[in-house]
Amino acid sequence: MSEHDEDFPLYEGPSKSQRKRDSAALQDLGAELVNMSKSKLAAIPLDEDLREAIALAQSIKAHGGRKRQILYIGKLLRGIDATPIREAIAKLDQTDAASVAHLHRLERWRERLLTEGNDALTQLLGEFPAADSQHLRQLIRNAQQEHAAGKPPKSSRELFRYLRELVG
Repeated sequence: MSEHDEDFPLYEGPSKSQRKRDSAALQDLGAELVNMSKSKLAAIPLDEDLREAIALAQSIKAHGGRKRQILYIGKLLRGIDATPIREAIAKLDQTDAASVAHLHRLERWRERLLTEGNDALTQLLGEFPAADSQHLRQLIRNAQQEHAAGKPPKSSRELFRYLRELVG
């Protein structure tokens, strides 16, 4: 080491650019929290000050005021460990994705039952032996007749509800 290096030891902390990136990430997290529904926010561990700041930001309609409030929320987030908040959001996203996938599966079953008829019904009954085949046949027949007549899909919705109860 030279004499100059001994007078000025190297700083080992994060660079200014890294601190800016971290701050921007926390502001993005704050904006995500502001855009969440109240029911989802209730499932996230937040301290009272942060919860109040988010509620205020959600009530602000003016773009500039809302943006300033999100900056303030980012500042509050810098003072706490945001890892539990991120983990809770990720868990909520996984739950949402799983429920959407479940609904898509039910929708595919309904479409198969309406288009393929007995073949799909046989497969469904093989997979779910507790299903009431007579009731399913009646719902399928009524839904097909409604579709052919151009009526509202009442029986199709009933079929979907029955499948949701059946599959769980």
